[in-house]
Amino acid sequence: MPGRELAALAEGSRRSFLVVGPNALKHLPSWGRRDNVPLAMSVAAQAPSAPPQEAPHGPVPVPDFEVVPRKGLILVGIAAVAVIAGIASNKLWPLDFLHVAGGAAWTIIDLFLGLVLGPIMGRLSIPARIEFTTKLMPKMVLIMPTVVTMTLAAGWQLGIETGNVYSYAPNHGWVVASYIVVGVMAVIALGLLEPANIAVLIELKKPRPKPEVIERLMKRFMYSAGILGAMQIATLVIMTKIASG
Repeated sequence: MPGRELAALAEGSRRSFLVVGPNALKHLPSWGRRDNVPLAMSVAAQAPSAPPQEAPHGPVPVPDFEVVPRKGLILVGIAAVAVIAGIASNKLWPLDFLHVAGGAAWTIIDLFLGLVLGPIMGRLSIPARIEFTTKLMPKMVLIMPTVVTMTLAAGWQLGIETGNVYSYAPNHGWVVASYIVVGVMAVIALGLLEPANIAVLIELKKPRPKPEVIERLMKRFMYSAGILGAMQIATLVIMTKIASG
């Protein structure tokens, strides 16, 4: 019986050797106890510990803001009343002032947003970009429709007053070209730029805004502003040609 037990033990050791492999034995700790510590505890002590996992970052804090600044509605109302009064008076100076002031504001905003602020915002960190957006975009909700409406309404009435909208006017071709350019700009401003602006603000108002949605909408806003800025240069060329006769 002892001989059979020794043979069985030797056969089991040989099979374990074949399964594990000869080179793996040198990596195993000594059998039995080492310094009165069981083998399982010794192996566990030699196993490398897993790196500590960092706690997941929470959502980026969004400052409180109004999608439509209520205090700014007072200025919008004043501008609307001025446009209505200027058209009703049908006098050259008020119409010229409203058209030039609205067009200048529209041009400056588009050039500044597309050529200056756009590249700067692309390099800001996400928290800084969000804070800047919550301060700029609500104002743009009121500014863009106001200056666009002021420029187009006063400009059309001014063209009637000066006679440039009629086909017999010497500058009629340039006026038609300006209407085409400004019409495309108005569609981009009110159909692409302004909806993207409002959509960004609504997304930021959500409890957990999606950064990828905000990034996509901000790109649309800045690209639209860049296109408008480039078209404003064509408008300046046309307007100076009409003014010089």
